[in-house]
Amino acid sequence: MHITDPAESCSSQNGWLKKYLVSLVDHTAEAARIFRKPAVTVFIIAAAASGQTWASGDNPAAVQVDWTKAPPVTAPPRPGIFVKPPMGPGYFSLLDLVNGHEREKPPVDPFPPSALTTTPAYDFDFRYLEQPGHEKDFFDPVKRIHLGSDWLLSFGGSFWYRYMHETDSRLNAAGINNDYYLLRTRLHADLWYQDRFRLFAEMLDARAFGLDMPSLAIDRNRTDMLNLFADVKLGQAMDGSAYLRVGRQELLYGSQRLISTLDWANTRRTFQGVKTFWQTPTFNLDAFWVRPMTTEPNNFDNWDKDRNFVGLWGTYKAIPGQVLDLYYLSLIDNRMVSPANMAVGNVLQGDSVLHTIGTRWVGDYEHILYELEGMYQFGRRSHLDISAFSVASGVGYQLPLPMNPQFWLRYDFASGDKNHRDGRSNTFNQLFPFGHAYFGYIDQVGRQNVHDFNAQFTLHPQPWVTFQGQYHRFYLANKRDFLYNAAGVGTLRDITGQSGSHVGDEIDFLLNFHVSRHQDILLGYSKLFTGEFIKNMRPGVSPDLFYAQYNFRF
Repeated sequence: MHITDPAESCSSQNGWLKKYLVSLVDHTAEAARIFRKPAVTVFIIAAAASGQTWASGDNPAAVQVDWTKAPPVTAPPRPGIFVKPPMGPGYFSLLDLVNGHEREKPPVDPFPPSALTTTPAYDFDFRYLEQPGHEKDFFDPVKRIHLGSDWLLSFGGSFWYRYMHETDSRLNAAGINNDYYLLRTRLHADLWYQDRFRLFAEMLDARAFGLDMPSLAIDRNRTDMLNLFADVKLGQAMDGSAYLRVGRQELLYGSQRLISTLDWANTRRTFQGVKTFWQTPTFNLDAFWVRPMTTEPNNFDNWDKDRNFVGLWGTYKAIPGQVLDLYYLSLIDNRMVSPANMAVGNVLQGDSVLHTIGTRWVGDYEHILYELEGMYQFGRRSHLDISAFSVASGVGYQLPLPMNPQFWLRYDFASGDKNHRDGRSNTFNQLFPFGHAYFGYIDQVGRQNVHDFNAQFTLHPQPWVTFQGQYHRFYLANKRDFLYNAAGVGTLRDITGQSGSHVGDEIDFLLNFHVSRHQDILLGYSKLFTGEFIKNMRPGVSPDLFYAQYNFRF
């Protein structure tokens, strides 16, 4: 038997990593060529620095890993309309109730008690399994499998089934209803070497059955990769670690108004490219260059070569209960805009260089909840100068009463364009959002050319039951611009403005049953009471939505 000398092994490993990092530099070369911006050169500098760090640093094999703190995970950010969960004592799942297991406080659980989970699978936190005396679970044997002292392997996945009934689906003029079923399966494998190197792969299979209308792009994707990336640790600074991630990856930031995994979609949203991220106890900083993936239901997905997305996102979190986000985003969209769309000013879906700067402050103090976010956009779009903005604001209160009641009052605005022939474009572009959570579950309104006066009320009749009600009153910001849906696509427009600006009033009700740590059932109903604008543009249309979803994950 041949026994490898540790020094020889380390040298060989460093050589392999150097070759790997060289490939990362090659991968980022195209980004540097496209953007020629300092934010992108960070990737190249970081990769080169990482190669030097590994070459000249300590022998990784000699490092004793504290697995209670590794691998690192990114905690999900608070959404805009956040809810403070019940803290007990009580039954925190239906299974707890059946077993008579009343808890003093919520259990340690990597999954949120909700059927909809925007958090990527690679950020679920199972580090508690390293603590003695943790609560046992049937799936523990496939989590955090130690392969020697330096390697860690995990498996996981999820399955959901959803029934959808849509009346007057998508505001169609024929008044067609849409009844159909969605199935989604996700499976992943996660391999770590200490906290220095990671490989993560996640498969997705999304199917839709029984549709009465053509399927949407978010409905179907047969057996594809949702995530497939490698992480390399760049180093340690100011009590935090920095990493480089290359490959296919989901992105989720801040309120998710601009960048989200879009969990309501059967397919979820993913990108491909390069990201660096540095996390300390008080500050996080991410920089990325990616391209969105184009879903091809019957083929392996490819990235969209006509769109390049760059971002720099910082989060300050030193004050307990408070978070401040500062960000810069740039989207270069080289897709062609058809002459027909140019003629009517429907120009948001291509031919643009769009820059977004923004900030967000969110937090709670005692029983008061609050959030304020402002976003401004500039650049060029189809030879028009861009000047657009969006504001999201809200204040809430957690009533110190049984059933944990909470309510929010909110106002959301996104600018529109009054004249597409004046050389300017003032319509806000919502980028890659989770608009479904902010503008009603019927998805006929997006964060573009809109006023939304809205309210939300949440109740926990039991810790394992969540009831939520929302009310929205929608107006067009400019009555000569389009009504844009949740996908950011212009659907209805009266160029004269004579159809009015009141889009309608929507109510949304959700009821989530947390059956166990692995299972949730979600029921929902939404109704859009059309205003003068839709009544004039689509007479007789009165959309509503009912859905029922079962979700299992491990």
